[in-house]
Amino acid sequence: MFSSMEIALKVAGATFNPIQLNLIRFFIGALVLLPFANKALNADQRKLGKDDWYLFFLTGFLCVIVSMSLFQLAVVATKASTVAVLFSCNPVFALIFAFIILRERLGRANLIAVVISILGLIVIIDPLHLTRPVGIILGVLAAVTFGFYSIVSRYGSKKMGLNGIVMTCYTFIAGTIELFLLSLITHIPVIADYLGSVPSLKTFKDLPILQNITIGSLPMLLYLGVCVTGGGFAFYFLAMENSNVSTASLVFFIKPGLAPILAAILIGEKVTVLTIIGIMIILLGSVVTFVGNRVKEETIIPKN
Repeated sequence: MFSSMEIALKVAGATFNPIQLNLIRFFIGALVLLPFANKALNADQRKLGKDDWYLFFLTGFLCVIVSMSLFQLAVVATKASTVAVLFSCNPVFALIFAFIILRERLGRANLIAVVISILGLIVIIDPLHLTRPVGIILGVLAAVTFGFYSIVSRYGSKKMGLNGIVMTCYTFIAGTIELFLLSLITHIPVIADYLGSVPSLKTFKDLPILQNITIGSLPMLLYLGVCVTGGGFAFYFLAMENSNVSTASLVFFIKPGLAPILAAILIGEKVTVLTIIGIMIILLGSVVTFVGNRVKEETIIPKN
């Protein structure tokens, strides 16, 4: 499901404003996750308080408004397959932020994986022959900010005693509320005139909310909201609960290889030789991370 995200967004982006699409898919995604989140809260006999919502509005801002808006704009600006590979490196940036902010030790395997993945990114970006620099820059920024969001979310959830699916669901809800309010603000005449007068900001003028939603566009919106956003995250956390973190994180290891293949088959995107080499390098880095995490988990949790 995650591997088809950029392709679905690319197709839907021809009809919808990128920020509007972000708002719709996270609203639907939040509704999909809500029953799972409330079930988890009831099982823990936990009620959400004011401090919890402060955290949700912070993570909602980082995830939905900052990272995913950059991601959506990147999909519009460059190839879906390229954005998919770039975004799959977000766990690498999360490792770096965990080291800088949380002072978590960066193990040998993780350090090697960071170096390998960054090398793969450089190969894909091909800085000497950049043809679509804006899309690539936006894609890298989306991955970096999502990595930062992941660390803030993990730190906050541990501090507040919230599990992953509750944290994600209410992050989506808070982020959707914030994005909805920001969309309304862009309709204020003074702000709309200013946004319209700056060429690079015209996309954000009078942001649509319900426009272009028709019977014909509904299947794509439901796929994006229910399957890609809600379903993708729900299965991710269910995998984590029924196995372990390293197994669940396989999603980001499979995505760089699968997404370009799907993009080539479904929307006819051409995958360059350099992109293939970069994907192979990033997959190698992912394997190093996976093996390192496996060894770490087996060391912490002794076998019976």
